[in-house]
Amino acid sequence: MSGSVLPAAGRPGSMGAKRLFDLIAAGAGLLLLAPLLLAIALWIKLDSKGPVFFRQERVGRFGQPFRIHKFRTMRVDAERHGQLTVGSDARVTGAGRFLRKSKFDELPQLIDVLLGDMSLVGPRPEVPRYVAHYPHEIKALVLSVRPGITDWASIRMIDENDILGAAADPERAYLDEVLPQKLDYYVRYAQSHTLAGDVCIILATLKKIVLR
Repeated sequence: MSGSVLPAAGRPGSMGAKRLFDLIAAGAGLLLLAPLLLAIALWIKLDSKGPVFFRQERVGRFGQPFRIHKFRTMRVDAERHGQLTVGSDARVTGAGRFLRKSKFDELPQLIDVLLGDMSLVGPRPEVPRYVAHYPHEIKALVLSVRPGITDWASIRMIDENDILGAAADPERAYLDEVLPQKLDYYVRYAQSHTLAGDVCIILATLKKIVLR
């Protein structure tokens, strides 16, 4: 981990503005995207057996657990074979391959934003087993902000699954190589996030998805 760990940024006023922005944007997004979300839900049901949503425990702000909403992209028994998805994973469904590539599987997390479990922008929420590997000196800092749908790590490491697919030991590669890089981004965000910065990250995310 590079650099010193500073206290988290975010005065009460700025945090209130961020939350208000999240509520307005997430609500508007769900309304505008409702036809697309319904079409995706129908495709998932026709493509494979199982629920439309994938619900999994993640670690939220201040370490509080919550169950994230994602469109299901894998077979219903997928987690029996590990929580990492690497390369051309055979567990991924036909619809799931497109949803993962386009990042449309993340759209239901707008629900989590409305519920207050997530923000539009912030460190991506991890499962408890990987949060347990966060260095003690930065864990509280990273978890001091709401986890987000997107952040700089998501943008700059968008092909993470392909990287892990090329590793001899994906689990070890994630813990030793990928996670430390993500944590660097998470720490910088927790220390210096602003509403204007969030807007820049959202625009950069949309650009990255379109270019893909």
